[in-house]
Amino acid sequence: MRGKDKQQRSSPLVPDGVRAELARADWAGVTCGCGRSAEHLEGALWDAAEGHPAAFHALQGHVFTGARLWPPAPAACAVLMAVWSAGPPRLATREALLWTLLSLLSAEDDGDAYGAGLYGQVAAHVRTGLPLLIGLLETGSGSVSVAYAEGILELLVLSA
Repeated sequence: MRGKDKQQRSSPLVPDGVRAELARADWAGVTCGCGRSAEHLEGALWDAAEGHPAAFHALQGHVFTGARLWPPAPAACAVLMAVWSAGPPRLATREALLWTLLSLLSAEDDGDAYGAGLYGQVAAHVRTGLPLLIGLLETGSGSVSVAYAEGILELLVLSA
């Protein structure tokens, strides 16, 4: 989306904090994993914020591919964490969101002694949601959401 269209999109399902994170990033100035400008990710992230589980899976190949993170990963993760922090999404959306966070944290650490790299930036964004992740664990075990949360927390401990 560009200029005027970008400002006109609205939804009662998308909280102000998520809108702010979407607006904060320079999507047009970042190269996506598909080789184009990451500007097209705004639509997928907006759809994810509205609760469409498939939108989270659509980030694969654009934000991450296997064990590799692409340049839009930190900004996309900031949006995902704003979605997470806005309140507990419905089950299918929550599972897709947690799967995406786990996929991001399963990537190789590309940082060095002087900088966090994409991985460190993603991990820092995910750490902002630790209280909610821990709260999810306290609800009990056996669910897919809890399994994803356990994996996320385990990877955060390893990256610390």
